[in-house]
Amino acid sequence: MITLKILFWAMLLIVFYTYIGYGILLYLIIRLKRILAGTPRKVATPGDDELPTMTLMICAYNEEDVVAEKMANTLAIDYPRDKFRIMWVTDGSNDRTNELLKAYPEVDVVFSPERKGKTAALKHGLQELQTRYVAFTDANTMINPGAMKEIARLFMDPTIGCVSGEKRVAARKEGEMAAEGEGLYWRYESTLKKWDSELYSAMGAAGELYAIDPTLVHEVPDSALLDDFMMSMFIVKDGKRIAYTPDAYAQEYGSANMFEESKRKRRIAAGGLQSIWWLRSLLNPFHQPLVTFQYISHRVLRWSITPIAMVILLVINALLTALNAGLFFNIALALQIIFYLTAFLGWQLSRRGAKNKLLYTAYYFVFMNLNVFRGMAYLCKHNNSGAWEKAKRS
Repeated sequence: MITLKILFWAMLLIVFYTYIGYGILLYLIIRLKRILAGTPRKVATPGDDELPTMTLMICAYNEEDVVAEKMANTLAIDYPRDKFRIMWVTDGSNDRTNELLKAYPEVDVVFSPERKGKTAALKHGLQELQTRYVAFTDANTMINPGAMKEIARLFMDPTIGCVSGEKRVAARKEGEMAAEGEGLYWRYESTLKKWDSELYSAMGAAGELYAIDPTLVHEVPDSALLDDFMMSMFIVKDGKRIAYTPDAYAQEYGSANMFEESKRKRRIAAGGLQSIWWLRSLLNPFHQPLVTFQYISHRVLRWSITPIAMVILLVINALLTALNAGLFFNIALALQIIFYLTAFLGWQLSRRGAKNKLLYTAYYFVFMNLNVFRGMAYLCKHNNSGAWEKAKRS
């Protein structure tokens, strides 16, 4: 029974630390850092003459429905026109995307008839790059007018190799629970990213809006599921930092329903596991101890250990209760059961289109962790299909 109790407390500590403890610890460290070193001063945005040249790269596949809206948003960006280039990479597109882009002479269209995936498209675009920095965004995300100047301001710090903007999620209509759950998650995630950045570096950038110094780009495997995360974390691996700013943001609609959101989360979970393996050198605390601390706390635990710990915690708690280990374990099991029942009710209500934020929050939390297991299966399938495609080409 002693072994079971030790395992119980170990699993509980992992779950608590991953979702609550790290945020508390990070906040306390940041507060202490401000007391000792002072609050970081915001560097002024350089004048137009001092701004570096910048390309906004949009990788798109068959996005004819959003070309007009995206271009209206892009042309509203406040940046000197002689220093700002717009590039659409449309590899494999066979709809009217390229035809519609002909109406915009300021756009550089990079096209290849073969579709090899987003990572390959990014590489294709980078080969045509002619500016000092490049920012990436999606065709269906709209960015604020001051985003590029804010990114340029942060690149004035020579320790910065990547700038990550903020992702904001909007619902298409009121009560769209998938989008609202995603928005709640991203608000919490944005807070952690801001604190991570202030401590040392954000742990990865989201593809909705981020920028890099192209001289620091590493070769990302074409099979990468999270090309944005890999590209940005390779920069951290090389000793540069990722700055995070909410003043450069991209807004997109959340998933229309939980089925679509599940597919997206499953792919992210699979990409996270894939990235842990490719970035395993960051797990060595003797190389970059602060990066290792932030990376494990913010990414590795969520994408690998903690979902398994939640399952083990429930099983061990049930065993301890069956063995009459004490009142505390009885209460702990009851609380776990209540939580998962709450999540189940949230799932049932969401299926019927009903709205209850408390129940839905519990459901979304369980849903995210369940998709880590689905991501494991997805990654196995992805790897096998990749091996099969290689075999067919050889």
